[in-house]
Amino acid sequence: MTRGLHADYGAEFETRGGRDVVAHYGRPDRTHLAVRNGVGVIEMGYGVVVVEGPDAVDYVDNAVSNRVPDADGEGCYALLLDPQGGIETDCYVYNAGERLLCFTPPERADPLADEWSDKVFIQDVSIRDASSAFAVFGVHGPSATETLATLLAGASVPETEAPLTFVRGSIADAGVTVVSADDPTGETGYEVVCTADAAEDVLDSLLTRGSPTTPVGYHTWDTLTLEAGTPLFETELVGRIPNVAGVRNALDFEKGCYVGQEVVSRVENQGRPSERLVGLTLDAVPESGAAVFDGDAAVGEVTRAAETPSCDRPVALAYVEYGVADDAPDLAVRVDGTDVAATVTDLPFVEGSGRSARLPRYD
Repeated sequence: MTRGLHADYGAEFETRGGRDVVAHYGRPDRTHLAVRNGVGVIEMGYGVVVVEGPDAVDYVDNAVSNRVPDADGEGCYALLLDPQGGIETDCYVYNAGERLLCFTPPERADPLADEWSDKVFIQDVSIRDASSAFAVFGVHGPSATETLATLLAGASVPETEAPLTFVRGSIADAGVTVVSADDPTGETGYEVVCTADAAEDVLDSLLTRGSPTTPVGYHTWDTLTLEAGTPLFETELVGRIPNVAGVRNALDFEKGCYVGQEVVSRVENQGRPSERLVGLTLDAVPESGAAVFDGDAAVGEVTRAAETPSCDRPVALAYVEYGVADDAPDLAVRVDGTDVAATVTDLPFVEGSGRSARLPRYD
């Protein structure tokens, strides 16, 4: 992590998933609006698992819920499930020619590398946790394309219409890979990948050269993704069945067998899951896990909530029983022992220059 440069900008740090990340730079509301109106840069705390060898694509494809691309320069969003269909991790898988790069939640990289290594039998693959070798910077906002176009040499910025494709070029004489993101903040987004030893020069260039950008921390990331209706691993996905979470962009129903596929297929064939993820608007901010009520009946729970800079009232994501959101759009959430009115609201809460590919879908 480029801790020294972040500190120069006034960063406060916290630990997430065992990794130090920037929490904020003193005014997360201001940086939130800077992303919505311009462009912000955040250092992402990914874990990175590298899979190399002639059988790399087949090996990972047999493990994850989505089709792993076999062409260099392409990627996918995918899940690893337990036998009961629950999400053990989410990940972005990129085909980089001679190897696959799997970006995971930080705490999942090392155990995933160990688990996959233990399951190698006759396949010609090698697997390792390479988290410390890479740095990844998210560039998000309506001006993100313009910002990167002024900095990237040796390639054109990848098309936003082709999410999770990437190009190779250079920024500040450092080799970089620029990925067209799937817009988790609800704004046009990219991720810039470089080696760890080039991270400080690349970050400095993203912040100080070209069009003005704003450094962003994870407190701002949380409110941006909440407004965009993007389910996150730690709060909305872990342990959930993918159909319940609505992350259909992570599923390929035509591909071969993977762990948990039978459960996913069974839920899909039922036509509707038992519950679904919805947006709520409220008059107070509930805690994660707060109960959602329809009259006297508990029908769900809040996953996360905040009073965000772009909304005029608190908003929340919550899992509720499937039919309730349609039949009873006016619900209640328990906040500090008091039932507060809550209204089911279409996601995303805020329309930006992009649209999150993880926006829950149940069709």
